[in-house]
This record gives sequence, C-alpha cells and structure tokens, in this order.
Amino acid sequence: MYLVGLTGGIASGKSTVAAAWAELGGIEIDADQLAREVVAPGTPGLKSVLDVFGQDLANDGQLDRAALGRIVFNDPQKRKTLESIIHPLVKELAKTKIAELPEDSIVVYNVPLLVEAEVDLPFDKVVTVEAPAEKQIERLVSLRKMHPDDAAKRVASQASPVQRANSADVILNSNQDLHLLLKDARRLWQQIEHEANNPSGKNGSH
Repeated sequence: MYLVGLTGGIASGKSTVAAAWAELGGIEIDADQLAREVVAPGTPGLKSVLDVFGQDLANDGQLDRAALGRIVFNDPQKRKTLESIIHPLVKELAKTKIAELPEDSIVVYNVPLLVEAEVDLPFDKVVTVEAPAEKQIERLVSLRKMHPDDAAKRVASQASPVQRANSADVILNSNQDLHLLLKDARRLWQQIEHEANNPSGKNGSH
C-alpha cells in the first residue's frame, strides 16, 4: 500500500486535488467526513462533546455543528478542548479504514489538520496545497458565503503555510488557474504511481 497525506489550509484547493486523484485511481479517505462520523448520533464521541460543551448542542440526537463552530472559533482554548476529543477518534478511525483497503491501493488521506492533529500515520508522501491567506478568505466568502471576519478566523486558526511546508514533501500551488493546478496534480500523481509500483523508490521519510 502507498499512503499519501494530503493537507492544506481551508479553501486552499486540496479537495479539488483529492477529487482529481480519485478519478485517476486513488482511494480517498476524507478526515472531515471521519470527524462527522465520530460524533454521529449515539457515538461516544458525541457524548464526550455534549458533556463538555452542553447538551443543548444536540438537536434530535444530531450535533449542531454550526453552533459548536461559533463557540470554538471564538475561543482558542475551547477549540483546543474540542480537538483533544475529536483528533484521537479520527486518527483511530482512519487507521481502521486504511487497514481494510486492498494491499495494492494508493490511498489519499485528505486531512486538513495534519499538522495540528499531529497525524503520524506511515505516509509515503505528504503533499500540501497552498494559497495565500487573502485568497483563502476570498474563496470562503464567495463560495461558502462566510462573513469575512469569520473566514479570517478560520484561516488564522489553522497551522501556518510554513508549518505545513515543514511537514510536507511536495507543495502544490493553488494560487493559479484551476487547469494549471490540475496539471501539476496529475504530474505529481504519475510520480506517486511510479513510486507505488517501485517500492524501492519510496522516500520513506514519514
């Protein structure tokens, strides 16, 4: 198995890259989806969150993620508390899902908080997709209809581009036309496929 860690700030374009790689044969595991699964109705994760942040955050058994987001993105300490609950659960679920895949898979673990969550899976390559903060904020406002202040808080709450770059083997620049980003992503995928098919060519640095 060849395991790619794909990260990048919010609205950086990493999901676009993940989708392109899935079309080319990669198997994507999305950490954001796992984060939803670990707080699904009836889960220990949901109970832990409600015990800490209040039972009123549950609506018909479902976690009110928007209300929780308003709490944690305005209070760094509360965000850290939430992450201390969610990150270990997501990490374990990711390990389980990866272990269930065929041995000849190329797996793309799309994990926005790779640095913040200290994700230490046995990656063969770590790739970060980067755009300037102002571009991320612009995308959040135009595509997700966020208030600019909220968008800026989301961007600021994440690891810096330098921190992500220090954890990555490859940086993809998404501050360019989409077709150029996809061209770079496809070229990198060819390299990943080559390394996956020639195990001695793996960098083994993670």
